[in-house]
Amino acid sequence: MKKLYKVLAFLFIALTLVACGKKEKSENTATAGDAVKPASGDVIIKIGHVEPESRSTHKALVNFKKNVEEKSNGKIGIEIYPNGSLGGDVQMTESVAMGTLQSTLPSTSVLTTYSEEFGILDMPYLFLNSESAFNALDGEVGEYFNKKLEEQGIKCLGYVYNGPRSTTTNSGPIEKPEDLKGVKMRVMESPIFIDFYKTIGANPTPMSFTELYTGLQQGTVDAQENPPSLTFANKFYEVQKYQTIDEHVHNFLPFLINKNVFDSLDSEMQELLESEAKVFVEEQREMELVDNEKAIKDLETEGKLITNVLDNNQKLEFRKAVQPMYDKYQKQFGQELFDLCEKYNK
Repeated sequence: MKKLYKVLAFLFIALTLVACGKKEKSENTATAGDAVKPASGDVIIKIGHVEPESRSTHKALVNFKKNVEEKSNGKIGIEIYPNGSLGGDVQMTESVAMGTLQSTLPSTSVLTTYSEEFGILDMPYLFLNSESAFNALDGEVGEYFNKKLEEQGIKCLGYVYNGPRSTTTNSGPIEKPEDLKGVKMRVMESPIFIDFYKTIGANPTPMSFTELYTGLQQGTVDAQENPPSLTFANKFYEVQKYQTIDEHVHNFLPFLINKNVFDSLDSEMQELLESEAKVFVEEQREMELVDNEKAIKDLETEGKLITNVLDNNQKLEFRKAVQPMYDKYQKQFGQELFDLCEKYNK
């Protein structure tokens, strides 16, 4: 029996390993759409992510796949695995770092394992708006973190926008920091998010995104925070009653690829991936901004969530409430990095 278990475990691992090599074909039989059908090419790049196919990230990624395969004249084949079918953000990022998966798009929050400074991007109200955040990640802030990733054997091709994070609850509308006291809030496995909700008196509960719907349904957590488009796409409105548009964090998904895989490509293929990744990021951001506005309305009308939107004065109250966090992390990450981020708010 033990031998049988070992054989089964080996087969499971083998099915998820890299499919990158000369004329290698994937044996995967996933049925999540054309994007995950076995690809052909001299090099096969598997890209895993946790989001559903209805989200801007996946839709723009399908266009990226099409463009790369056509422009590489069949040299590069791309397979996309949505819905966490290859694991959660943490697991897939580890796989990319180890080389057992070529590419993934995790939240920056989980990258604190590789460089704790990534936590600054989770600081509440770090950027004034999405435009400031885009300029920062496309500029010196992104360059700073790209170097950190390369030290871990990971290359970043760009920063996809996961939207402005807002809050949904079952306990009532959130209008001031005190409204979150004692609320069981699902958070990502990020020290910053945990500190954020502890500081304002909530009860933060780390939980994988793939487990979130069930956690809300069973009452393991009372509330969650995600971009409205992601909240709607995953039907969290079925197990929530209120949404508060607080936009406390502008969240990004770095487009990661194993550095050894990237370096193994010839210069022409590297340039193609980088140029098409830039197009992908720009297209996805535009889509996400539109989708986010629509999702807020859909959550209110179709999802029947009672909705309130925080004004600037209310946001300032939250910013004041988490000042102890800023004092702490300015010492930990360095004032220079905070100043670099603040530069893009001007």
